[in-house]
Amino acid sequence: MKSLEQYGWDTFFQPQQLKGDLLLGRITSIQGFKHYVITANGEKEAELSGKMLHVASTEELPKLGDWVTLKTYDTLGYIIDVLPRRNELARKTAGARTDRQLLAVNIDGAVIVQGLDRDFNLMRLDRYLVQLTACNITPIVVLNKVDLVEDWTKYSREIAKLQRDCVVYFCSTYTGVGLDELRNTALEKYKTYILIGSSGVGKSSLLNALMQTNLQEVNNTSDFNNKGKHTTTSRDLFQLPNGSLLIDTPGMREFGLTYEEGTSDDLFPAIQQFADRCRYSDCRHLQEAGCAVIEAVQSGALDNQVYESYLKLIREQRRFEMNAEDKKRYNKQSGKRSREANEYRNKYKY
Repeated sequence: MKSLEQYGWDTFFQPQQLKGDLLLGRITSIQGFKHYVITANGEKEAELSGKMLHVASTEELPKLGDWVTLKTYDTLGYIIDVLPRRNELARKTAGARTDRQLLAVNIDGAVIVQGLDRDFNLMRLDRYLVQLTACNITPIVVLNKVDLVEDWTKYSREIAKLQRDCVVYFCSTYTGVGLDELRNTALEKYKTYILIGSSGVGKSSLLNALMQTNLQEVNNTSDFNNKGKHTTTSRDLFQLPNGSLLIDTPGMREFGLTYEEGTSDDLFPAIQQFADRCRYSDCRHLQEAGCAVIEAVQSGALDNQVYESYLKLIREQRRFEMNAEDKKRYNKQSGKRSREANEYRNKYKY
């Protein structure tokens, strides 16, 4: 029997008085209607209880990393409730829709993996860092496949332009470079991390190296573009030999932002250091007179690529917020019409 602390349980989730014969457990995998839950008594296969099937929104349903209470009957369990979450890692759903998709919850850190075989993209990295900071998740940057490049320092210089507080690890799952440092300094015992990145950057190879086993199937590198082929198709939580917990995810072609705009000042440190000097406190850093950010771009003190990334992400987030507000307004109006219709029927029914 193992303690729940080994699966990430800490004082944030305590105290919790369990009623009757309920068990505490953590979601480690979701496959269709089946939820796999690790408990102090071992792993249980569970389904949603009737109560959980009638929650208000899909975001309230159990997600990977959730702590839940469940009741067991023979070998099957039924999830009764979801405990309050420490945080949520979300992205905008792919495509034109403006819904939030929760990737995982109760996460301590996110391992952002980029491959140095033409996958390195500073602006995509900035996008990940903005969303992670907004979700209160510590970012860890892993630049994989360093065996394919000669000069690592230029990538450090590029990332330094963002002026973000994040540790960068250079690794190779082929030669083993940097893996011990990543295990021993970045991934802490009983803490939960999530792997994120595009397809083919080597996330599955990295997981296998950290697990010291061929846990995830890895495809050969594509002969056409020298990029790794996508292998992971689901999200699962694994326990590494050092006791840390790691969630693998499929490669993501899109990673749309969902943070609240009101928190944006703290999400762009390279911009904010100049924004504090702007003439107007509500400066949008576009064409306003006395904008210290624009002056910094013109003088070269602020990298133009970083500035353009800031403008793009701010515009994207504002569109998301506007669409989300429209959806809330529509739902509110629909609810009001529905209540008025029910009142009318009740008033004039025979």
